Amino acid sequence: MSVLALALSDSAPLRGCRVLIVEDEYFLADDLDRQFRALGATVAGPFGRLDDAMNVLNERGRLDGAVLDVNIRDELVFPLARALQAREVPFVFTSGYDKSTLGAEFEGVPHWEKPFDVVAVSQGLVRLIEGSAK
Repeated sequence: MSVLALALSDSAPLRGCRVLIVEDEYFLADDLDRQFRALGATVAGPFGRLDDAMNVLNERGRLDGAVLDVNIRDELVFPLARALQAREVPFVFTSGYDKSTLGAEFEGVPHWEKPFDVVAVSQGLVRLIEGSAK
């Protein structure tokens, strides 16, 4: 059964999936963590430092998806986004900036402006994970 079909019939549509969360605002990070765990995901993070997130990507196995805040402690998350793209890991951006900040390189990546709806972000990532599983 597809991840999206599970989302409609199962309260844990991300069971067996590992999701990376990179967010430096504590309350948002906590909300995302709780949301993805409620959907059955194993959460890597949340990480509030880009170096920590890069270490997870490089050293700790498979990832099925990611939520990336564009600006982490005054560092742009784009090196991590490029590494995820190279590994074909679906991800979404969250940001206090509008989508134009992403530039052409990440034009096709879903983007939610802060403040965002945590459920909408998680549903967007579920759809991307399902699409990458085909």
